[in-house]
Amino acid sequence: DDQHIQYLHHALMEAEKSVPSPTAFCVGCLLVAHHPFIAESPVILATGYSRELPGNTHAEANALEKARNLSPEQSPTFSDIDDVLMHTDVYTTLEPCSVRTSGLSPCADALITAGIRRCFIGVGEPDDFVQCEGAQKLRAAGCQVIWIKGLEDECLAAARKGNHECLSTC
Repeated sequence: DDQHIQYLHHALMEAEKSVPSPTAFCVGCLLVAHHPFIAESPVILATGYSRELPGNTHAEANALEKARNLSPEQSPTFSDIDDVLMHTDVYTTLEPCSVRTSGLSPCADALITAGIRRCFIGVGEPDDFVQCEGAQKLRAAGCQVIWIKGLEDECLAAARKGNHECLSTC
């Protein structure tokens, strides 16, 4: 559907903001709320990209953090962000991680804890650094996983920006 492709294009624009790293992917994420108290049509609640916030952070975790930190002026129509997140879809350019080499909590776990019910993914995480089972983990927790077709090459190219040196030597 065109709307899903548009949201994934927006997530790709977020991924482009990521500072490249030879040992990590560049990912973009959108949280799109479908809550009746917010608006009749879906609303982008928050965006995120890799390493946007301090601490070796990932796109999905950053978007969730930003959504949780919305001020009353930014979110006047709701008071319970946890309720809103349960009515929110995630659009991410790369499959949410299930393992972090840094020891931080994986994004799949953060999405599950937030109660996210649907996750739209541009491309699966390649096994460049770890074996990812994020989509499986989300499905096992009851989250619907939808693979968006048509932008796989763009999502993979964005993810691997800055990795070419590492991929041949790591």
